[in-house]
Amino acid sequence: MMTGTLVKATGLEKTYPLGQGEVHALKGIDLELLKGEFAMLLGPSGAGKTTTLNLMGCLDRPTGGELLLAGETLYGNGRALREGRLDAIRRDRVGLVFTEFFLVPTLTATENVQLPMLWRGAPDRGRAEELLEAVGLEDRLTHRPTELSGGEMQRVAIARALVNEPDLLLADEPTGNLDTNTRDEIFALLEKLNGERGLTVLIATHDTELAQRMRRVIHLCDGRIIGGEIDDN
Repeated sequence: MMTGTLVKATGLEKTYPLGQGEVHALKGIDLELLKGEFAMLLGPSGAGKTTTLNLMGCLDRPTGGELLLAGETLYGNGRALREGRLDAIRRDRVGLVFTEFFLVPTLTATENVQLPMLWRGAPDRGRAEELLEAVGLEDRLTHRPTELSGGEMQRVAIARALVNEPDLLLADEPTGNLDTNTRDEIFALLEKLNGERGLTVLIATHDTELAQRMRRVIHLCDGRIIGGEIDDN
């Protein structure tokens, strides 16, 4: 059940210096995500998808515009929250999943999931194991990344992203390194987490086939939202 706005971006801009010029990655986008929504940001390479997720995940700062998370202004009117507060939001309210799994090769699946809890000073092994079971890896708790398939590593990464109970899960091309069958399994898992846990999920991808399965697709091209949402109910 969707109730209220979780993320609201207004006139969001991001410009990067490049040599003697600039690259305008985002050109004033307006975007709103509701609590409990399962949405996709669709566009070709260079459209601004990763930039958008990085701003929402407090990994980067916009050049202009306003961005709110759960009613709190992260950036706006040329100002931003202090870095310490942004760190806390990134730790507690946002889960991040990437194309690359970024698992520590010397740690087990359980230990990799526990890592974000170290920032809180309380690595809870029981919770890590519970989440690994929730993503279908109950028999891989002590396996290291080299002993896991690509799909299994992405499931560990998803469990890790959920361990601090975020409000928002941002997934940047989460199936980009996976074969078609494994891609479908990871997509189904994200959909399940949204449905069962009420987790707000935003997936960024260029995969038009996956887009056909979404209730909401936000089309991004050349740093601008160009509309064309899909609602298949």
